[in-house]
Amino acid sequence: MMIAEKTNTVKSLTDFLTLSSGKVSFIGNDALSKALSYLEKNGLPGKKQEEYKYCDLDSVIRKKFSDLKEIRSNEFDSKKIKKKDAINIFVVNGNYEPGISDPVNEKEMFLCRLSDLPSEHLSKITSIADPSADPFIALNTAYSGDGFYLRVNNSAMATKTIHVFYISTAEKASFINPRNLIEVVSGSQLDLIEEHLNFSKESIFSNYLSEKIVHESAILRSVTIQDENQNGFSANNNHIRVDKKGYYHNSTLTLSGSVVRNNHQVQMNGEYCETHLNGLFLTKGEQLVDNHTLMDHQKPNCESHELYKGVVDDKSTGIFNGKIYVRKDAQKTNAYQSSKNILLSDDGTVNTKPQLEIYADDVKCSHGTSTGKIDESAMFYLNARGISRENANKLLLNAFAGEVLEKIGIEGIKEEIENRLGLN
Repeated sequence: MMIAEKTNTVKSLTDFLTLSSGKVSFIGNDALSKALSYLEKNGLPGKKQEEYKYCDLDSVIRKKFSDLKEIRSNEFDSKKIKKKDAINIFVVNGNYEPGISDPVNEKEMFLCRLSDLPSEHLSKITSIADPSADPFIALNTAYSGDGFYLRVNNSAMATKTIHVFYISTAEKASFINPRNLIEVVSGSQLDLIEEHLNFSKESIFSNYLSEKIVHESAILRSVTIQDENQNGFSANNNHIRVDKKGYYHNSTLTLSGSVVRNNHQVQMNGEYCETHLNGLFLTKGEQLVDNHTLMDHQKPNCESHELYKGVVDDKSTGIFNGKIYVRKDAQKTNAYQSSKNILLSDDGTVNTKPQLEIYADDVKCSHGTSTGKIDESAMFYLNARGISRENANKLLLNAFAGEVLEKIGIEGIKEEIENRLGLN
C-alpha cells in the first residue's frame, strides 16, 4: 500500500534524524505533535500527489538516502567565500555558526540562534509555515537544525547587505534541515542574499525552511542563489507575510543541483502592499528544477508581479506551477504572472501550470506562459554578421536571462551571476 511504503521512508529518516539532530527546543509541543502526526499519516510525496507529480522526492530519498549515517562535518575555509561588502552569516549542515559569522550592528538588528530565541518571539515560529500544510515543512519542524533568528529594528535602514551561506560539508550521504525566522520591523529595510552551497562529495538533501515577516511599511529585497552541484538535492520552503504598505522582492537563481524543489508562498496581509517574485533556472544533464509559487491576496489594493524563466538542455526538466489566489475581500487587486522557457534540446522537458483563483470582482489579473527553441531568425541574423553560432547562442541566452537579472535589486549580483553562468 502506497501510504505504508511512504511511512517506511519517513521511518528510516526519523530514526536517523532523531540520532543526529537532538531535541528541537524552540518548537512548541503543539507544532511538533502536528508535524509528526502529518508525517505518520501522509509520508513523503511521490508522483501520485498532484503538487509533486513531476517531482517524485519520495523515490529520490529512497534511492539516495536509504543508508544514512551520523553527520560529520568537514572543515572549510570561510574566508575564501566571505564578501567584504556584506555581513556574512554561516549556517553549516543546518546549524548557525556564530564563531565564523560576522557580528551585526546592534543598533540596526538583532541576531541569535533559534535555541536562544527570546521567549516573546517563540510564538512566531510556525506562525506562517503550517506543519500540516506540506511534508517538508513537517519534516523540518520535527527535526530542525539550530538555525537563526534575525530582526531588523524599527525604522532601521541596514547599512550592509546580509549574506547568508548555507553550507553542506557532511562526509556521508546526509539529510539536513536549515531553518530561519526573519523579521523586518515597521519602517525598516533590509537587503538579503541567501546562498546555498554544497562542499560535500556525497549526496546531501537540504530541507530548507524560512519564515519571513515584512511588517508595515517595511522593505525586504532578497536574492536566493542555489548552487549545490550534482550531489545536491533540496526542498526549499519560503513562507512570507507582508503587512500593510510592505514591500517584498525576491529573485531565485538556480544555477545547479540535481533535484531542486522550491515552494515560495506570499501572504499579502495588509492593504497597499507589493510583492515581486522572479526566477531563473538553467538545467542540463538529467537535472530537475521545480518552482511552485502562491501569491495569496488577502486584502484590498495590493499588487503582485511574477516572472520565471527557464533554459532547459539535454534530458533535464524544468517546471513552473504558479497560482494567483484572490480572496473575496481583496478588491482592486493587480496581479501579473509570466513563465517563459527555452528548450535547447529535443530531449528536454518543460511543464508549466499558471493558475488564477479569483473570488473578488474588481481586479486586474493576468497570466501567460510560452515555451520554444532559440529564435533561428535571430541566430541567422547574427551568423550573417560574422558571429559564430556559439557566441550567437550566448548572446541570445544572455538577452533571455537578462530580463530576470535586471530585476535584481541588490548591487553587484547581476554581474556575478553572469560570470558564473559564462554569459559575459
